[in-house]
Amino acid sequence: MTDSARRPSTSAPPGGRASSRGFAVAVAAVWGALVTAALVTVPLALRDRLPEPMAVHWSGGSVPDRSMPFAGDLATGLALWGVAWVFLLGAALHGAALRGRPTRVQWWGFLFGWAVFALGVQGATLLANLDAGDWRRALLPGWTVLAVLGAAVAVGVLAGWLGRGGPDRAPDPEAKAPSLRLRPGRRAVWVSRTSNPWLLALSGVALTGSAGAAVLAAAGVLDGSAAWTAAAATALAALLGLATATIQVRVDADGLRVGFGPLARPAYRVPAGAIESARAERATPGQVGGWGLRGVPGTGRTTLMLRGGEHLVIRRTTGGEFAVSADDAERGAALLNAYTAESDALRP
Repeated sequence: MTDSARRPSTSAPPGGRASSRGFAVAVAAVWGALVTAALVTVPLALRDRLPEPMAVHWSGGSVPDRSMPFAGDLATGLALWGVAWVFLLGAALHGAALRGRPTRVQWWGFLFGWAVFALGVQGATLLANLDAGDWRRALLPGWTVLAVLGAAVAVGVLAGWLGRGGPDRAPDPEAKAPSLRLRPGRRAVWVSRTSNPWLLALSGVALTGSAGAAVLAAAGVLDGSAAWTAAAATALAALLGLATATIQVRVDADGLRVGFGPLARPAYRVPAGAIESARAERATPGQVGGWGLRGVPGTGRTTLMLRGGEHLVIRRTTGGEFAVSADDAERGAALLNAYTAESDALRP
């Protein structure tokens, strides 16, 4: 396709200082280091006043029923916080988690709320074991758990609200849609194939596990009925994953076609005459509620999210929008607008 689409200018949504990547990375690094230091220094400072092993789980109210060595409890507390911290820091460095207001709220809320939860869990454990002499006498007041959860939620909500930044920039209804001029009688086709490598890998692992379970069941190693049921269920989930992990988005004179799976079948179609306009947008899973087919209440929009990045968005003549993950989406939108204009011109 040689006709070129006019590319409208795009800019990042305003979000203020709290939404900038550099500021978020700096806060995450400093805050994470402080929380890590507290999780290490406080238990070490109280080491002589704690039993060995320590009570780490309580049931039936405040009665301890499980213990762990001091080093194990220290490592568990660090892992509880450290894994989340590394993930959040990586998300801030990547920048996608801070582009939209919903994901900014989640990022800031989790950064501070989870830290309070990790500190609260360790603090409650230390308080219960302090000067107990033996882990079986380490009683945990029932209100402690509620206090930790309440504090974590309150801090998370406050942090998310403060870090939400400015509202996302909505598409300008007056902005000119990307356009493409076709020579008279000329027909062009635009095709984009998108895959989710993680879903493909998980589906492959599930399919391999299903085949293994079937072989073991056939050999009599596993119980027949249970193994065959598990193998069938896993195989079905794997096949569904493979069928939806790859999509093919096609624009031609007939309109939009979204095909599923390696063979691009079955397919979802929207005729050119049912499309008012098309455009390209960038979106992340956090903005639409995750991966897969998603709809945000009140927006009138449905999104087929396979991966964050470019999406082809169409507005139907009956209202509502449909967005699908696609590379080079602006060129596809320009071609779709050209065919939509032709369809409108032929309409009586």
